[in-house]
Amino acid sequence: MPQTPTGLLGFDDLGAAIEAGEIDTVLTCAVDMQGRLMGKRFTASHFMASAHEETHCCNYLLATDLEMGTPEGYATTSWSRGYGDYVMKPDLGTIRRLPWLEGTAMVLCDLLDHHTHEEVPQSPRTILKRQVARAEAMGFTPFCATELEFFLFEGTLRENAAKGYAGLTPISDYNEDYHIFQTSKEEGVMRPLRNHLVAAGVPVENSKGEAEAGQEELNIRYAPAMDCAAHHVIAKHAAKEIAWAQGKSATFIPKWAADRVGSSSHVHQSLWSGDTSAFFDEADALAMSATAKSYLAGQLKYAADLTVFLAPYVNSYKRFAKGTFAPTKIAWSVDNRTAGFRLCGDGTKAVRVECRIGGSDLNPYLALAALLAAGLAGIEEGLELGPPVTGDVYDAADLPDIPTTLRDATETLRGSAMLRAAMGDAVVDHYVRAAEWEQEEFDRAVTDWELKRGFERA
Repeated sequence: MPQTPTGLLGFDDLGAAIEAGEIDTVLTCAVDMQGRLMGKRFTASHFMASAHEETHCCNYLLATDLEMGTPEGYATTSWSRGYGDYVMKPDLGTIRRLPWLEGTAMVLCDLLDHHTHEEVPQSPRTILKRQVARAEAMGFTPFCATELEFFLFEGTLRENAAKGYAGLTPISDYNEDYHIFQTSKEEGVMRPLRNHLVAAGVPVENSKGEAEAGQEELNIRYAPAMDCAAHHVIAKHAAKEIAWAQGKSATFIPKWAADRVGSSSHVHQSLWSGDTSAFFDEADALAMSATAKSYLAGQLKYAADLTVFLAPYVNSYKRFAKGTFAPTKIAWSVDNRTAGFRLCGDGTKAVRVECRIGGSDLNPYLALAALLAAGLAGIEEGLELGPPVTGDVYDAADLPDIPTTLRDATETLRGSAMLRAAMGDAVVDHYVRAAEWEQEEFDRAVTDWELKRGFERA
């Protein structure tokens, strides 16, 4: 069975560290719709005295866009409803040090209704919790791992923003995929990132150069789904903070330039029953159990339904391009990086499904929840898995396309009976509105491309 990560602090351990003068600040953090950490910095003494029970935040934190704007159209909160409070309930099983911030620990919080103290259904942590509980009711423990790809640039985020993100200089000069010499130049950021995350209880396995100048990949050990999502969010946050401290910029936008490859976040998944992989069957030619086959068949059937949760922004869809290692087709294959779903570890007890559709901008709680919902639906429906595709999947004209725009993916999500059954109408409608708003904001924008193309010639 994959190892459960260690490195967390118990509540009493936190108290002892505070008493010893090692920790003076505790971050209480909720995860917003975009997968960012939102919350408060408590003095350690106040956290121990009362804030460990609960604190509060404005309920707009689950109804904002990337700019922290307040779009209309959400059922949960609005100007007309007065933007009230949510309760932030610290999950004391998630306390950890943040070694890259002096004297600081953090804890993840669940968001509760201020009046009923029930978990808010639209909260990303709650959405994933409920799919994990569904799996557990079927006798399975979901284990996952996400790969984080991102770019590092010279200059701080503020400096690059001041230039309008023009003339960006990647931290390295050429494709650095697996390139040790190139990545040695980046160790000022990547070494503290790896080591600080391990000290924070995030079980990093390795980092490597990716297939573009300045592109990094961070790989974190397989873990239970809730832990995996937390590791992803914390690692992404740490990458930005540590790069900032070193005078560099880290970005997780999937496609920062038309002539550069994009950044993904591949998701590895398997189900376990106790200490045994429910995906493994030594009698099968690929070592895939019937459970694994139905699980993958469910993800293939419902891939378009869940694409918004894997590609949540307009820019996300710029990444899907032939010959870039980003998929364009809904298909599965055996160890073939041109397909949307890849079987890894075939013939071994490590057999697992890798979804390659997600971009570096995904919210891992939502992505894992949607993938689990689709896979579990495949098991419940007893779906049969067709044969794997071979060769260059990009050129397979008879295979369905991954949705090519946010607008198309949004409409598919809106009509998804499977996700409405798995997550509830209120959750689906909430995230449909988030996707609609993103599209509306883009449709109002005038881009540099339009100005350059038409300013003189139109």
